[in-house]
Amino acid sequence: MTGFARAERTLGAHRLRVEVKSVNGRGLDIRMRLAAGLDALEMPLRQALGRALHRGSVTLNLTLDRAAGGSGLRLDPLALEGVLDALETLAGRIAAEPPRLEGILAIPGVLVTNDGADADEAALAAAVLEAAGEAISKLRTARQAEGAAIAAVLHGHLETISALVARAASHPARSREAITERLRGQLAALAADPAIPAERLVQEALLLATKADIQEEIDRLHAHVAAARALLDEGGPVGRRLDFLAQEFNREANTLCSKANAVDLTAIGLDLKAVIDQLREQVQNIE
Repeated sequence: MTGFARAERTLGAHRLRVEVKSVNGRGLDIRMRLAAGLDALEMPLRQALGRALHRGSVTLNLTLDRAAGGSGLRLDPLALEGVLDALETLAGRIAAEPPRLEGILAIPGVLVTNDGADADEAALAAAVLEAAGEAISKLRTARQAEGAAIAAVLHGHLETISALVARAASHPARSREAITERLRGQLAALAADPAIPAERLVQEALLLATKADIQEEIDRLHAHVAAARALLDEGGPVGRRLDFLAQEFNREANTLCSKANAVDLTAIGLDLKAVIDQLREQVQNIE
């Protein structure tokens, strides 16, 4: 979900520059820094970003520069006339020295900056939104290129997970003979305790039999692999759904480790957890 893009427009003596960058984020977090006087464009810019992006921490910077050679200040005739009329009205009522020129020019509104003031507001807004649209489109292209590269990595992790699950499914410790022998030993140890009633032995036998079987975990892991591959092939904003699947992968791997009745099978479960952690880290990088 990382990327950076820039777009510029020239409008009369002004140059607009829109920069958009994004980094990883669980949801869509939009932050903006707009040039003075352009705050009214915040909402349409947010809407444009919301339509184009679904995840990530996104920052949009909008700057407005006046081209060299133009004056940075201009006199507002209406404001000046208002100040002079007020001074004339007060001249006969208050005994005071007439104000100096620099004092009049220091009154707010008499001198104003040219940062966008002499540009047509509608044309300026249109130029900003056009430049923002171009920058957002470039950002999406950059993020899609990154996503395609990460998708290849995720497919590799899924292949590894699938192979490990197949190894667990065919492990000798899962044979009927191995499971039966293990259950016999555990039940014999329980039966040696005369304090345990017969009905308790039956309950323990059922519990041990349930814990000895990891077929349910293997089936769910295979199903999660198929679902993750389908999401990657689907494309679009699938990051959150893949994040949920990664959590489910981890849950099944933990259960498999807890049920393992052989050191080699436990090792497979630990390898699964390591690959799943790598998968979860990469999922955070996609939309």
